[in-house]
Amino acid sequence: MPESRIPNEIITVAEMYAADRYAAQHGIPSRTLMENAGRAVANEITKRHAQPIPALVMCGPGNNGGDGFVVARMLKTRGWKVRVALLGARDALKGDAAFQAAQWADEVLPLSPGVLADAKLVVDGLFGSGLARPLDGAARDTVLALNDHPAQVVAIDVPSGLHGDFGKALDGVCVVADTTMTFFREKPAHVLMPGRIACGHVVLAQIGIPEEALESIKPSIFINGMRLWGREFPRPGPLGHKYSRGHAVVVSGPPHATGAARLAARGALRIGAGLVSVASPLDSVTVNAMHLTAIMVKPFDGPGGLTELLKDKRFNAVAIGPGCGTGPATRKLVETVLRSEAAVVLDADALTSYAGDPEALFKVLRPSTVLTPHEGEFERLFPELLEHSASRVEAARTAAAKAKCVVVLKGPDSAIASPDGRVAISNNAPPTLATAGSGDVLGGFVTGLLAQHMEPFKAAAAAVWLHGLAATEFGAGLIAEDLPEQLPALLRRLYEEI
Repeated sequence: MPESRIPNEIITVAEMYAADRYAAQHGIPSRTLMENAGRAVANEITKRHAQPIPALVMCGPGNNGGDGFVVARMLKTRGWKVRVALLGARDALKGDAAFQAAQWADEVLPLSPGVLADAKLVVDGLFGSGLARPLDGAARDTVLALNDHPAQVVAIDVPSGLHGDFGKALDGVCVVADTTMTFFREKPAHVLMPGRIACGHVVLAQIGIPEEALESIKPSIFINGMRLWGREFPRPGPLGHKYSRGHAVVVSGPPHATGAARLAARGALRIGAGLVSVASPLDSVTVNAMHLTAIMVKPFDGPGGLTELLKDKRFNAVAIGPGCGTGPATRKLVETVLRSEAAVVLDADALTSYAGDPEALFKVLRPSTVLTPHEGEFERLFPELLEHSASRVEAARTAAAKAKCVVVLKGPDSAIASPDGRVAISNNAPPTLATAGSGDVLGGFVTGLLAQHMEPFKAAAAAVWLHGLAATEFGAGLIAEDLPEQLPALLRRLYEEI
């Protein structure tokens, strides 16, 4: 199980600048932070390489370049053959970068693709996370050549050309690193796709910025994991019983499309709901009953019948959408569910049924609702929002504020957003999750945790994280039915750590 004590706050570029200022205001000079950052990079490199190899350090005109000069100096003192290439003139450097450049007594080469020759390791210190314009000139040419070069690449802060907040290459060009060293806290670019791929393996180092800086920054973006929700994760108690663990309900679709509801129901049961029922239209009762054992079948006849069913307050969490079909009939069922007192998960057809009229859905949503759209469903509810947002974080955050409930924008970097502005980014979803029915299981996981009285944002975050971990643990050949069956072993390990 991944380490739960790793810092989980993600800070934006502006927040990192604020952290640097906080350190300076509390007696830690920026020059000391630069020295510590360069030392951390050199330490990581020498830890990974028992013997020195020919290295090139590419330095830019700002503080990222200053870090690079520190790395070069420290590698040289450890017996490495190091060359330094600089973008711009050495005498044009200012501040701490100029000071660190002055400590480098050897030749400084002008940056060009030619400097890559013979390098077995390249340290990218051209630009950090604050870069806001595309690479051009010698920087662009050299980066393009580097990406075709066989040398190992270690990037300082973020790969040059990658926007630190958006996780996207500016104008499509950035360094593709094997390892990225970052400091104090990770940035959005380290966890958002496609930036996460460009960063390679991310190593976080502490360089002397006081932890108290977080109190003034108040980050609102987090890496999804146990640090975020572990204390609130439900676990069976010695005096508990099945009714105290909640009763989850999943609304089934017509006879030919009942499997999705059963997948969700199985997920809700495995994640710990005390009881789970499938609310079944009358013509689907037989097929559902033939496939279910521990999960009960509750017949209903149309919206009126579902209303009567949900009058039982013991049904405290409901999922609707998977396999229900799209159109007015599903909308009526969704609105029926939302009129109940239960927490609600809306997925799949429950969302698509409001394409072209999302405001009708927003009017009836409640804070105890969780929406779990993939990108296509997100577009139907929030047209062009993803396209016009700077990042998936901002798109999910805006959507949650508009819907006034939790929104899970699913994908390889799922963003779980709360209306209060908090966002959790999951970075543990393997490609094998791209299989039919996996989203239905995720909806069941969320519903099962809501049934156990976990608050919606943390329930959604925990469900997404366990969903990714279950897929990783299973490995190749995953199908949706495998996901709930991974939970018993994962939950045992989870209970030991929280």
